[in-house]
Amino acid sequence: METIAGLINAKAAGVVVWLGIFFIAERLLPQAPPPDEPGHDRLGRNGGLWLINVVLSPLVVLPLTAWAAGHGLVARPAWWSGWWAVGLDLVVLDGLIYWWHRANHELPPLWRFHGVHHLDRFLDSTSALRFHFGEVLLSAAVRAAVIVLLGLPLASILVFESALLAATIFHHSNLRLPHAFERRLALILVTPSIHWVHHHRHRADTDSNYSTIFSLWDRLFGSRSATIRTPAMPIGIEDEDDLPLAQLLLRPFRRRR
Repeated sequence: METIAGLINAKAAGVVVWLGIFFIAERLLPQAPPPDEPGHDRLGRNGGLWLINVVLSPLVVLPLTAWAAGHGLVARPAWWSGWWAVGLDLVVLDGLIYWWHRANHELPPLWRFHGVHHLDRFLDSTSALRFHFGEVLLSAAVRAAVIVLLGLPLASILVFESALLAATIFHHSNLRLPHAFERRLALILVTPSIHWVHHHRHRADTDSNYSTIFSLWDRLFGSRSATIRTPAMPIGIEDEDDLPLAQLLLRPFRRRR
């Protein structure tokens, strides 16, 4: 238990440091020009959604994940252990989250919640924290089911979630990277040049580039967009504008026209 508690604390500290690095770096070396609206309005919305999920995490998400890790239906063989097995679990979970992300775009009930993330009219590191609490709870339930079905250990889940958060902060960031470096990195990992296209205010691009950590899934399953990111690329959802925090919280429950 002390080891698990240490991993949880290390995960939280690492994410905060990683977020701080990109929050500062993307303001010193921005790739795209800042949005027209006051920056504090965006940060207020994104921060408000994040704070709600910070409260939910120890109350619901972490207990559910820990419970699932202790009730696996499959007994892992003895040879499937050690850090190499954690690495394999990470690849498996990243492949599964590709399909979960894709489902959030293709199934209307899930898109109601996930659309709150896409309504952001600009991307930076704080966009990685902008998720409706309903999506977070649904994701936690699906993740718990996967953990139980595959018998995944809690250590693998914590390593994956740490890598997932680090990758999400990175590929939402507005940090300017050397073009040649990013092009090579994109062969393996999801970079801002890939994920910004996913947030393009054009539905065909929004429904593409679903990968989160490793970029191979979109190439493998035919969902990679051919669109090239540009600094002036409009971000958001077609025919919709961002909303105040209270309306963002209510948006998934309102009747859509």
